[in-house]
Amino acid sequence: MNEPTWRAVAARAASLLLRYPDGEVMAALPVLRAALDGLPAAVAGPLGEVVAYREGTEPGRLRSAYVELFDFRRRCCLHLTYYTCGDTRKRGEALVGFTAAYKGAGLEVVDGELPDFLPAVLDLAAAHDGGWRLLRDNRIGLDLLVEALARDGSVYRQAVAAVREMLPPAAPADLAAVARLARTGPPVEQVGLEPFGVVDTTVGGTYR
Repeated sequence: MNEPTWRAVAARAASLLLRYPDGEVMAALPVLRAALDGLPAAVAGPLGEVVAYREGTEPGRLRSAYVELFDFRRRCCLHLTYYTCGDTRKRGEALVGFTAAYKGAGLEVVDGELPDFLPAVLDLAAAHDGGWRLLRDNRIGLDLLVEALARDGSVYRQAVAAVREMLPPAAPADLAAVARLARTGPPVEQVGLEPFGVVDTTVGGTYR
């Protein structure tokens, strides 16, 4: 498997493993496990831990734990711009860039989830290099998310760690920004985020 192919497979796998574990997502686990065999160990290993967790956990418990972690703990937010922009007008500007990336790939944003939702960005990366650019540009958010998930002892940190493994190393400025935001948290300024909505990549379907 050449690099572009395995990177696309890995991005799609990480997207599914970070999505709400409904019946459709859970039904894909055997295919995901088989696909890991073609990935580099540094990526397959972490993703395999999440597959094993989902295979070995009762579905109801799996769903409730997912909601508790990602829907009720802001420090574990799956929306990348939240970490650097918080609830400010700057975040709305950042989301414009995400929307442009989807349009550049021939994909659409429809009502529902915001376009910086990590599983959606990973589906974009599986189909178009614009997704990888968004992941590189938002490396700070990924780093902070891994730290938060690690503090909670969540196996989902492994899925995000696998994504980071496919990106260039963090620059010194990014590391400093991560340390600063870890201390202070995201900026706060309550504003609306309309008209942004769900990212329908036609690859991953509807996101929760």
